[in-house]
Amino acid sequence: MPLYEHVMIARQDLSNAQAEGLIEHFSTVISDNGGSIVGTEYWGVKTMAYKINKNRKGHYMFLRTDAPSAAILEMERLARLHDDVMRVLSVKVDAHEDGPSVQMQKRDERSDRGDRGDRPRR
Repeated sequence: MPLYEHVMIARQDLSNAQAEGLIEHFSTVISDNGGSIVGTEYWGVKTMAYKINKNRKGHYMFLRTDAPSAAILEMERLARLHDDVMRVLSVKVDAHEDGPSVQMQKRDERSDRGDRGDRPRR
């Protein structure tokens, strides 16, 4: 089956539990239509570059799926109809990367950044 990656942005006034509930809801939609979820990540609330539906921030969620195109179309259709979901981006990929996504790696690198590496002293 084809491999897909999805990024969803939900409204900022949802709680973290409600945002993670959206991940579970769309995961069951994929599973019910013959697909499987390879991995999910909740990226948290982030500031957007521009307003969407009068919101400056949003809950970002990431899904990796292995599903037929009919399941993806149904998930995207339901996401467009859902009041809490502002945007969905689905991308077909050749292979899923191992480990966390780039967004989660950035968060880990920030905490381990004690010294500045090879920057010259002033």
